Amino acid sequence: MKLFRKRDFITVGFILAFSAAAITLFYKILKPVETLPIYQPAEVNEELVDSSVIHVSKYHKISDFELTNQNGQKITQEFYSNKIYVADFFFTTCQDICPIMTKNMYKLQEELKNDNDILFLSHTVIPEVDTVEQLKKYAIENNVDDSKWNLVTGEKKQIYDLARKSYLAVEDAEYGKFDMIHTENFMLIDKQRQIRGFYDGTNDEEIEQLISDIKILKKLNYD
Repeated sequence: MKLFRKRDFITVGFILAFSAAAITLFYKILKPVETLPIYQPAEVNEELVDSSVIHVSKYHKISDFELTNQNGQKITQEFYSNKIYVADFFFTTCQDICPIMTKNMYKLQEELKNDNDILFLSHTVIPEVDTVEQLKKYAIENNVDDSKWNLVTGEKKQIYDLARKSYLAVEDAEYGKFDMIHTENFMLIDKQRQIRGFYDGTNDEEIEQLISDIKILKKLNYD
């Protein structure tokens, strides 16, 4: 004697499939979407922000720029168009935090070397010393991948303005006009040229957090 007819199995299968789909949908609704903040000048330590933008609380973006990289090539915002990138400020003769920052930027470069959507940008804060030749020497010594990572120099005022009006990343030095005291910060910049995170470039745990946040940002840009 048959306990179940064929159509009973079909009905049960339909109920199970429907239940699985409902549970999955319910889980997605309840699960919070991972996101990242968008940082504005008004939210950042005022010591790192130029007074002209300190009160800006929305719509902040990285300004246009034209600088020169380690190969003597002009680098503008177009190089980073539709890309996610990590930026910082340094100088090649720094013996304090810069070697650690460079080591960790190299770690990011290697971790993400096969991801064509991720790039890197390091600005010197003493362009009068960090010439193209000096940057090239530093790039070779630190295994910089020219296709992913630009070390840039240029006119000092432009770098100063970028640092304090766009990236919100350096302190204003009192010993000369447009002189800067760079921080250990790495800045995560999205495809809309917005700041999505600040990270201690000398801290291994924060570097891991940065890698994790890049993955979140990629989902936000593509999903």
